[in-house]
Amino acid sequence: MCTRSQSRSRNNSPQREAIPAIVEPLRIEFPFLEDQFQEDPPPESPMADNRTMAQLLQAPTEGYEEAIVIPEITANNFELRHGLLTLVQNKQFFGHDKEDPHAHIRYFNKITLTMRVLNVPSSSIKLMLFPPPSKTTNLRNEITRFQQRFDESFYEAWERFNDLLRACPHHGFSELHQLDTFYNALNVNDQDSLNSAAGGNFLGKMPRECLKIIKSKSKVRQTRAKAVVAKVGTS
Repeated sequence: MCTRSQSRSRNNSPQREAIPAIVEPLRIEFPFLEDQFQEDPPPESPMADNRTMAQLLQAPTEGYEEAIVIPEITANNFELRHGLLTLVQNKQFFGHDKEDPHAHIRYFNKITLTMRVLNVPSSSIKLMLFPPPSKTTNLRNEITRFQQRFDESFYEAWERFNDLLRACPHHGFSELHQLDTFYNALNVNDQDSLNSAAGGNFLGKMPRECLKIIKSKSKVRQTRAKAVVAKVGTS
């Protein structure tokens, strides 16, 4: 009986409600993601070369080699077909405003792919289609020996000089060399005009400033020439 009453008292006692366990969400840290999405620091800009034309012309230039080097070809008796040479010569790129350089490259790649020779890479064929050394030498000499003609305006001389550069795009002359060559090829009056536009000494300016002065002067002379022609035509 005692046992039963104890059992009843136990059964009649109020039951405590179970407290639900609080489960904290699992935290997974990905430290590398934070690093991955951090903004990269701005790249350090290289120091601008603020040397003048005169200072740069004193820099050593020894050790420069030709830019185009054709790899050795192991195939026997290999030579470019005359028809391929004709196709390239008939559609040359001169760098004029209306010419599309991308279309020229696509055409050049297309015609060079028509010639496939065992043990001869297509890249070698493309390099061989550049002007021969003798022609390159002649074109380079025309650039280095350039002189303004007696009856040639500044604008005409600048255009003719650029035509020579476009005719030999692999000339290898730096912008510094080009500017120096053109300046020394001008007559005294045009040299004085450039010096005046540069504040007294054209070679005392940086190359990018010299190029800007030349282009500005060329545009002015071109505009004046067109105005004179128009006036003569209406008179």
